Amino acid sequence: MTSRRPSLAWLSPLVLLTVLACRNERPPAPPAVTPVSGFTVVQSWPHDPNAYTQGLVYRDGKLYEGTGLNGQSSLREVELETGAVLRRHPLERQYFGEGIALFKGRLYQLTWRSQVGFIYDAATFQQVGRFEYPTEGWGLTDDGTSLIMSDGTSTLRFLDPATLAVRRTVRVTDAGREISLLNELEFVKGELYANVYMQNDIARIDPATGRVTGWIHLTGLLAPEDQTGNEDVLNGIAYDAARDRLLVTGKRWPRLFHIRLVPR
Repeated sequence: MTSRRPSLAWLSPLVLLTVLACRNERPPAPPAVTPVSGFTVVQSWPHDPNAYTQGLVYRDGKLYEGTGLNGQSSLREVELETGAVLRRHPLERQYFGEGIALFKGRLYQLTWRSQVGFIYDAATFQQVGRFEYPTEGWGLTDDGTSLIMSDGTSTLRFLDPATLAVRRTVRVTDAGREISLLNELEFVKGELYANVYMQNDIARIDPATGRVTGWIHLTGLLAPEDQTGNEDVLNGIAYDAARDRLLVTGKRWPRLFHIRLVPR
């Protein structure tokens, strides 16, 4: 005979609390409401409206961008103030470019479904290596020690920059609910910021646990007067650590924004 733990669902709330108190148990706490931030625009600049933005990095006064779509994918250095493309390395037509990261003088670029990434010398844009992975490639950033990669699921992989081997993984959750479609990534003051594909939201993630500690809601960022009708979704996060600037844009957006977070 199999014993079962008796259900307490039939008890009234008052009786249930009494029973739990006698058993030295507490009722489960309701899930905490994850904080949500809004934004103010500090400044904006022109952005190439044909750039299907997949990755964005700002480091040492230089803005790097990875773009996607077969036949249009590239690695770029872009002048922030004008949006002009200063350098461009095109990918071969069969590759759909994805996220990028800059680590110790090397730029790393993922591809979507080809399961291969490329490594470039940041000073020359010359390819110096390539690496493989068993999943799709979406977003990429670094925390100063590891490269951090998203693949469109709720899992983030922490990679050894030298060998590209997986050091560890975390599953991203918000109050126990898995958060998938994690796209472009950026490491900002100890937190991971992740665009959620097809949403106007950025998740703020504890890299140690994968727990979402906050959301940034960016609906309305691109004003109607700036829209051309060709825009796609929000995607692209860069952090200028020297000046504490958070930069964001989207796929085929004509503007790139410096925003400041505000409470909602």
